[in-house]
Amino acid sequence: MQLKNDRYLKALLKQPVDKTPVWMMRQAGRYLPEYRATRAQAGDFMSLCRNAELACEVTLQPLRRYALDAAILFSDILTIPDAMGLGLYFSEGEGPKFERPIRSANDIAQLPIPDPEQELQYVMNAVRTIRRELKGSVPLIGFSGSPWTLATYMVEGGSSRTFPTIKKMMFTDPKALHMLLDKLAQSVVTYLNAQIKAGAQSLMIFDTWGGVLTPRDYQEFSLHYMQKILDGLIREADGRKVPVTLFTKNGGLWLEAIANTGCDGVGLDWTIDIGNARQRIGDQVALQGNMDPSILLGSPERIREEVKTILESYGTGPGHVFNLGHGITPDVNPDNVTVFIDAVHEFSLAMQADKTSA
Repeated sequence: MQLKNDRYLKALLKQPVDKTPVWMMRQAGRYLPEYRATRAQAGDFMSLCRNAELACEVTLQPLRRYALDAAILFSDILTIPDAMGLGLYFSEGEGPKFERPIRSANDIAQLPIPDPEQELQYVMNAVRTIRRELKGSVPLIGFSGSPWTLATYMVEGGSSRTFPTIKKMMFTDPKALHMLLDKLAQSVVTYLNAQIKAGAQSLMIFDTWGGVLTPRDYQEFSLHYMQKILDGLIREADGRKVPVTLFTKNGGLWLEAIANTGCDGVGLDWTIDIGNARQRIGDQVALQGNMDPSILLGSPERIREEVKTILESYGTGPGHVFNLGHGITPDVNPDNVTVFIDAVHEFSLAMQADKTSA
């Protein structure tokens, strides 16, 4: 099926677009009343993820409200560790936890590599359902967590601020941690390739916790395994390239190294100026980002001002996918998102027109 709006894919491949494409991390989520209603219908978060029809419904909800240029699969980064048998559950107000966290090399040796069409079939069913229901309106983004980020949850047993358990493993038994990361990299490759076969047209790898590492440890324990994933991915489907974006939160120090992996796009958080990032790596890759999600708590005027600042910092020419620097937060007024999305299209269109008439 021909895509009606492919500016997101074009921007990632650094091809000209009429205006800057925009989507939001966590665009299907708790800031939307219709999402909260569907989640209540499902019963809990993982039941929502496992129901292909409901996962499709919440994926499409933000597209009905806003002129977004891409849909992203509704799922969770912890589906792979869950499929490995660690017993994922969500505590109210506390986030994800595992009943059986990884504590030793013996635990790691026993971990299976999940079959995406068996243990993770519900994700593939969701991808197929969403792709069908999008009817070619916008592209569908598939995703996974990075091996390092997945490992932090698996070893800590849940979320952490200081990551003491996995860092202790990293410094006392690096061989065991490498074994875990290698297994996760293999699992992510299989998982993401299955998403492409099911209909995903672009991929994101979320390295949420790569920024807690030193430069040396980031290279060895995070980026090395994202490189392995990139080397194993299907990069073309349906006669079109499948662009891959890497996003390391707080990874601004390592942009050159991230760009050198061969990814198509580098995701930026809000701690770096996008114009500076473009000077450093923008000839090599597209850039995604990078508005502070908290700006959406501001006034419409302030939101529009910030959008304009980021667009002007990036400048004209292809290669920018506008996004937040991390996920939208549940306390945002949905009307402010309308202001944000419309401002990206309005100002970028005007910039293009100014460039053409200059």
